[in-house]
Amino acid sequence: AHLIMVWYQKHTQFPGPGRTNENVVGYRLMPIYMAKAGGFFFVVFGVITLISGLVTINPIWLYGPYTPDQVTAGSQPDWYIGWLEGALRMMPNVEWVIFGYTISWNILVPAVIIPGIVFTLMGLDPWIEQWATGDKSEHHLLDRPRNAPVRTALGAMALSFYILLWIGGGNDLIASFFDLSINAITWFLRIAIFVVPPLVFIATKRICLGLQRRDRDKLLHGMETGNILRLPHGEFIEIHAPISDEEKAVLMSKPDRIPLPAPEEMDENGVRQPGARMHRLRAKLSNFYYADNIPLPTREELEAAEAHLRHEVEEAAPVMEEDRRLVPAHDGSVLHDPVNDDK
Repeated sequence: AHLIMVWYQKHTQFPGPGRTNENVVGYRLMPIYMAKAGGFFFVVFGVITLISGLVTINPIWLYGPYTPDQVTAGSQPDWYIGWLEGALRMMPNVEWVIFGYTISWNILVPAVIIPGIVFTLMGLDPWIEQWATGDKSEHHLLDRPRNAPVRTALGAMALSFYILLWIGGGNDLIASFFDLSINAITWFLRIAIFVVPPLVFIATKRICLGLQRRDRDKLLHGMETGNILRLPHGEFIEIHAPISDEEKAVLMSKPDRIPLPAPEEMDENGVRQPGARMHRLRAKLSNFYYADNIPLPTREELEAAEAHLRHEVEEAAPVMEEDRRLVPAHDGSVLHDPVNDDK
């Protein structure tokens, strides 16, 4: 069944030369994948051998008899439930009594409401982005994180939210190990849970957009070489080298997604269009996702940049060739040409 799904749905792959959503570019079974599989086999075999000889599995004779009312001091939940433990510890002690029934918000919110919201948003997020873009086509090329800044920022924001709750789940051990106040840690986390995730979202989005600008600059101006050239009229310029075809293919794989335009409220007859509110919401959501994306250079811009780069390299070639023959003198103060010195 797995092979049928892979054959039908295809493998995802990183962008690169010759890779599209309609093909899969891989490596030969021999010798590449055989070498990888063989190496992985020996690594697993070695780790299992070390564990079998050096690690004690479940030493119940050290734990003693099982007594339900006694637990080990400093016990902590596993990573997948630690964030819920942290939410329980961070939630203030709030209880309401309504018509004789006690509602413990300090249990209901962290144990039911927060995980319900988190898992609902995790399930709806792909559908929300699909609805915002209107893109329902197949995608087998992986997006680089920088090329989807809002999606990446949302993921980083969610990760920071999880990490803060996870830290809250171990506030007692943190306070004991670092000699801090457990109350101060709890109050810090109560405030940080509302402050840190938005800051992480903003910072991550700006970093992704900055990386997009750098990629665009590479496509237009090439790669910095660190060599400074002085032109005949006295201007100093840095010589740029063309990027490789493989890197260019990766950079050009960025999809140029355009936000959906705002819909017209009224039709040509002055009648309010049905579903105008939902269309307006969809346009705003699309604008939120893609309004700040840095567009790829046009074909004309790329051709002009390549011509300028070739001219720059040709202009710098004689100077660079002469510079390669010049080496510092023994005291490092002057330059000399060893070929001419030998003559």
